[in-house]
Amino acid sequence: MRDQISLRAGVILTLGMLLVGSALAAPQTQDEPRVLFITSEGRFVAELYPQKAPASVKNFLRYVREDFYAGTIFHRVISGFVIQGGGYTTDFQRKPTHPPIENEAGNGLRNERGTLAMARSRDPDSATSQFYINLADNEFLNRRSASAAGAGYAVFGKIVAGMEVVDEIASTETGPAGPFPQDVPQPAIVILDIRVLQTDAAPEVGEAPGAPSASH
Repeated sequence: MRDQISLRAGVILTLGMLLVGSALAAPQTQDEPRVLFITSEGRFVAELYPQKAPASVKNFLRYVREDFYAGTIFHRVISGFVIQGGGYTTDFQRKPTHPPIENEAGNGLRNERGTLAMARSRDPDSATSQFYINLADNEFLNRRSASAAGAGYAVFGKIVAGMEVVDEIASTETGPAGPFPQDVPQPAIVILDIRVLQTDAAPEVGEAPGAPSASH
């Protein structure tokens, strides 16, 4: 099934979909833009790396500026592995996307704790809107070879503020819901908005905003 990840015994990953701190670590620059995630569990900030992952960053920011993510959910949460979202509404409708982008997993950025990466299907060049955040150093998600099996998953950013909110999401109780047999947060964790921050902006992170909304 497209856009799914599964954690199995040991370090085995099915080739399906894969899918730091409480204040800004350093001033933002135009070369490394930042985005604010506003969720039903709180807020966190990610720094993006367009010089390392130009296609992935451009693609993600396109969805952000189109308000695509407002009202979508984190539909897969696996403690100690990843949280994944950005593709389904609160009633598990899959949102239409732009064409997929090229896999940039060979850019030197690694799937380490707190990094933001593109989720995809078995096809290495199939990433669209969905993303995931690594909860641990997931070495086996990095590029190992040019083959489809070793292509890896492209990192394009990192959480630089509010990682405690990500960890709180990771601790949510999960179970079956919608088309997914497991790993769905219960109750739903909603992305209320993702916003591009202005240079030198320092928003509060960590506190939860108002009640979740399925629309922007």
